[in-house]
Amino acid sequence: MSSTIGNRHGSAVVTLPSEDEIMITRVFDAPAELVFDAWTTPDIVKRWWAGDRGEVTDAQVDLQVGGRWRWVMTANGGFEVAFSGEYREIERPHRLVKTEVFELVPDVEAVSATTFDEAGGVTTMKILTRYPSQEHRDAAIASGMEGGLQVAFDHLEELVRAA
Repeated sequence: MSSTIGNRHGSAVVTLPSEDEIMITRVFDAPAELVFDAWTTPDIVKRWWAGDRGEVTDAQVDLQVGGRWRWVMTANGGFEVAFSGEYREIERPHRLVKTEVFELVPDVEAVSATTFDEAGGVTTMKILTRYPSQEHRDAAIASGMEGGLQVAFDHLEELVRAA
């Protein structure tokens, strides 16, 4: 966790509910509307998604069912990392379902369902991602995804708490 952020809820919890799924749970000290906006507003995505691993160079969001999204960062090592997909369900500010493709492996499409449950101004975000196979899920884990998301979510926490 970044030393500049006082997150009383701790880091994201990553679990494996089935052989082809990853569940990520993180609590934010902010209303669901703000956390949802942070996932769907390009200017905000650019401020948190790369964490400390690079710079977001593009964040496109066509927030409608069937609309496309694409997030791109230039990593600190100088290489480009891009994810893209299509929105399947949008229930603002409680649920977002989208496909997700890591563009270096374009034939592997995951489906990610993110929920934002608020109680007393605190939002529990859960991301359940289903991959085409256990092999693809395990490759995502081996990529260092968890370390990157922890730092990115710390940045997200800082943004939504300051809003």
